[in-house]
Amino acid sequence: MYQYNDNDQILVDERVAQFRRQTEQFLKSEMSEDQYRALRLRNGLYIQTHAPMLRIAGPYGLFNSKQLRKIAHVARTYDKNYCHFTTRQNIQFNWPKLEEVPDILAELASVQMHAIQTSGNCMRNTTSDHLAGVCIDEIEDPRPYCEIIRQWTTLHPEFDYLPRKFKIAVSGALHDRAATQFHDIGLHLVKNDAGEIGFKVMVGGGLGRTPVIGQIIKPYLEKKNLLSYLEAILRIYNLFGRRDNKYKARIKILVKESGLEKFSTLVEKEWLLIRDNNELDNERINGMKAQFVAPAYDTDAVRDTSFSQQQDENKAFATWVKYNTADHKISGYRAAFLSLKAPDSPPGDMTDVQLDAVADLADKYSFGEIRSTHRQNLILADVKQADLFVLWQQLELLKLATPNIGTVTDMICCPGLDFCSLANAGSIGVAKEINEALDDMDYIHDIGDLKINMSGCMNGCAHQSVGHIGILGVDKKGTEWYQLTLGGSSENNAAIGERLGPAVAKDQVTKAITTILEVYIEHRLEDESFLDMVNRVGITPFKEQVYAIN
Repeated sequence: MYQYNDNDQILVDERVAQFRRQTEQFLKSEMSEDQYRALRLRNGLYIQTHAPMLRIAGPYGLFNSKQLRKIAHVARTYDKNYCHFTTRQNIQFNWPKLEEVPDILAELASVQMHAIQTSGNCMRNTTSDHLAGVCIDEIEDPRPYCEIIRQWTTLHPEFDYLPRKFKIAVSGALHDRAATQFHDIGLHLVKNDAGEIGFKVMVGGGLGRTPVIGQIIKPYLEKKNLLSYLEAILRIYNLFGRRDNKYKARIKILVKESGLEKFSTLVEKEWLLIRDNNELDNERINGMKAQFVAPAYDTDAVRDTSFSQQQDENKAFATWVKYNTADHKISGYRAAFLSLKAPDSPPGDMTDVQLDAVADLADKYSFGEIRSTHRQNLILADVKQADLFVLWQQLELLKLATPNIGTVTDMICCPGLDFCSLANAGSIGVAKEINEALDDMDYIHDIGDLKINMSGCMNGCAHQSVGHIGILGVDKKGTEWYQLTLGGSSENNAAIGERLGPAVAKDQVTKAITTILEVYIEHRLEDESFLDMVNRVGITPFKEQVYAIN
C-alpha cells in the first residue's frame, strides 16, 4: 500500500497543528460557532446527537495492521471502546471530546492517517473495489489510480468549496463492487478495441433524496488524460452547480437539468483548454504502481490438500468458506471476509479488542493488510487456503465469523436516530429486530443473495435506494415510520428500488420484511435470485401480502 513521503507527513502534521490552534481559539471563545463550523468540518468533525462525531479517512478502504491498532487505541483512550465502519470505507467515532480531537488527529497522523476532507462541500474519500488487486475478474488494479486521485483531490485549492460534497469511485473489474454508477464520477478501467486500457467515465450518479444512475460521458479516456478530464468536469460543476438550494446542488441535478449532451459539450470545451498541460505520464503511473506491488506469495500454497479435507470434515467451516471467502487470482490463496454483522452487534461496529486482534491476524495471515468494504465488513485479502481453518476458528472467538456475507442479514445500516442529528428514525434497533427474526442460518442461506440497506433519513448514507430491499426511516408527526422499496441494485445491473406502498409503522417493519421473504420463496423459480424474481414478477405480489397485514 502507499507509504507517505516526507511531504505527505509534513502536510498532515501541519494540519493537526493548525486545527489544534483553531480548536483552542474556539474553546476560549475567540472564535464563533459559525467560524469554527467550517474549520471543523474540513477536519471530519460533526456535532451529532450526543457528542461530536469524528470521521477518519480510509483511502479506498485500505489499512495496515499498525493503523488498525491505532484505531483500537483511539477507541479505547478517547471513545467508548468501539468504532463504526461506513459505506465510504471510512471510520467514525461517536463519542470523542471536542478538546481531545486534536490529540486524536495527532495520534492518527503518527500512522499516516487523517480526517481531511471527510466532510464539507469538497471532494471526499475516493472509494474502490474491496477485492482490488486480488480478484479474478480484474482488468487492471485500480488502487494506483485511486491514490493518484487522492493526492490530486487533497487540499486542491480550486475545489475546496464546491456547491456540495463530491464523490469519486474507481473499479478495475468486470463486476462493479464499488457502486460506481451512484457516484458523482464513476471510473471503470476498460479495454478499447485495440486492447489498450483506459477509463470509462460516468457522471451525475448519486443517492440521497434524489437517487440517480450515472450516465456515460466518456466511453474511453486515455490514462494520461485522467486528471485533466476530472478537472474539466469539476470546473463545470463548480461554475454551474447550484449554490442557492442544497437539495439541488449536487452534480446529478446539474447534469439532469442541463442534459448530458449540453453538460458534455461544456466539459469538452473546458478540457481542450487544460488537457495538454496536465498529462499523467507513464513515469508517474508506474511509480505509483510500484507502491502496490503484490506481496511475496508462497508459490507452494497451491499444493496444500488440508483445505479440502477440513471442509469435508467440518460443515460449519465449509459454510463459512462458501459465504465468507472469495476466489483469489493466486492459486492456493483466498480473500476472507470478516463479518461485522453478528446478530447481536450494530452493523459496521467493531470493538477495540476486535480491532487489535484483527491487526494480529492480518500480520500473521495476510501480509499485515486489512480492507473495509462499502457493505461495512472487513477483508483479509491474501490468506493461504491452508491457513483458513485456523483463521476461521480465531474469528469465531472474536464473533467475526458469522457466515452471512451477501445474505439477508449482511445488512447495510447507518447509525440512525441513535447518534445522527440528521436522522428521522432509528435504524440499529430495527436491524437488531430483523436479525432476531432471522436467526436460522439454514433459512438465510436458502434465501441466498439478498441485500437489505437501511437508512434513518433521506440522505442515504446506507444506500437504501439501491438495496434489493430498501428501508428508509421517515418522521410522521413525531412518529417513526419506514418506507420500503424493492428491486434496487448498485452493481452492474444498477437500478433504483421501486416504492412498495405507504410507509409501515416501526413495530411492523420486521413482519413486513419476513412477509416479503415468504412471498419470494413462494414465487421464485429454481435457483432464481430475489432480484431476478422481483424483476420478473414486479412488486404486486409483495405489495398484496405486506399490506394485507398492515
